[in-house]
Amino acid sequence: MTKVAIIGTGPCGLSMLRAFEQAEKKGEKIPEIVAFEKQSDWGGLWNYSWRTGSDEFGDPVPNSMYRYLWSNGPKECLEFADYSFDEHFGKPIPSFPPREVLYDYILGRVKKGNSKSKVRFNTTVTSVKHDGSKFEVVSNDKKNNKLVKENFDYVVVSSGHFSVPYIPEYPGMSSFPGRIMHSHDFRDAEEFRGKNVIVLGSSYSAEDVALQCHKYGAKSVTIGYRHNPMGFKWPKGMKEVFHLDRLEGKKAIFKDGHEQDADAIILCSGYLHHFPFLSEDLKLKTRNRLYPPKLYKGVVWQDNHKLLYLGMQDQFHTFNMFDCQAWYARDVIMGKINMPDNSEIEKDINKWVAMEEKLENPDQMIDFQTEYTKELHDLSDYPKIDFELIRKHFKEWEHHKVEDIMTYRNKSFSSPVTGSVAPIHHTPWATAMDDSLKVFLDQPKK
Repeated sequence: MTKVAIIGTGPCGLSMLRAFEQAEKKGEKIPEIVAFEKQSDWGGLWNYSWRTGSDEFGDPVPNSMYRYLWSNGPKECLEFADYSFDEHFGKPIPSFPPREVLYDYILGRVKKGNSKSKVRFNTTVTSVKHDGSKFEVVSNDKKNNKLVKENFDYVVVSSGHFSVPYIPEYPGMSSFPGRIMHSHDFRDAEEFRGKNVIVLGSSYSAEDVALQCHKYGAKSVTIGYRHNPMGFKWPKGMKEVFHLDRLEGKKAIFKDGHEQDADAIILCSGYLHHFPFLSEDLKLKTRNRLYPPKLYKGVVWQDNHKLLYLGMQDQFHTFNMFDCQAWYARDVIMGKINMPDNSEIEKDINKWVAMEEKLENPDQMIDFQTEYTKELHDLSDYPKIDFELIRKHFKEWEHHKVEDIMTYRNKSFSSPVTGSVAPIHHTPWATAMDDSLKVFLDQPKK
């Protein structure tokens, strides 16, 4: 029997498990599956932990999740085609839920099956090699401190790329008297109440960490961008300035001449594609981009078609794109999809990479990833979902953010699965200080 290793059970790994489970429900014979998860529970990034630095076994904490995170895009754009929010919660819910609500939704789908029996928790994959025929996978059972060596026919890398931070260095860091941290270790904005905070970065994590600090009472938030500003209409107490030059004591000095006293510096400088467990010939090496080279259909490793990667793209689409990738990967593994010859594979990869390199703005990027996801969707039996509506929602969301960065989470969108329209949340995001599932779902008493 074909044997498949799935590395990581965050949203991508859960999509992979779900894809096989759905095939089995249809009466198809699926391979033997072993999923490896270094944490004590599944859910990946969405499985919040207070820990930073090392876990209880001394390994680096992979989780970058923080308290008070709310979805920064409409939930309708990430909805599973085969498991709607309406089905899970028994009613329509607002479009921008907090982390605990999304985590409940993600796990709700997989809890209904027997996928958990296929997962080895507290188990780290330490080595993956290919001998020309099989993959040799070495894993460490951390609870029992036991190394296990096994052979597999296929390996699916679904470990994500938001766990190993890229940490730049600036002059004066070593003598800065305040707090310096990467967003990977950011856990609670309350820590920065009354503080002058510098946030370095210009992507989604910088945007949200800066807003969180402002919302929970930071004295000031200064965002330092390296290339282009996010350019939103920031509320009083927030501003964007150009590129940190150096630190002198508590003073941050920027290249545009701006100076700002700082109590804390939060590096939102991104993450590395880091796969220390893979041999060099199997290792994806790329910056964060919408279409990583060397991956056919964004999934199949060009040099070895039995190695598959999920979720390695920069992302607008998330959960339903991961599903489309997983369904496609499943069908490759089960022999339903045959790989073309090497020249066709290279031609297809080059086509997508060339298109990506011409993208100039968010609307074009949304179109690009929507077309990519639609193509994958059409190659498997993943259930129907209205990707054109998702495309429309993404573009509306981008414009809502430009209109008012503090209120875009108060908007309402319609489901691409059920068509139901989300209700407006009972509390505007800027004043919703409790992010618990209970408070979010309960209508306050009048």
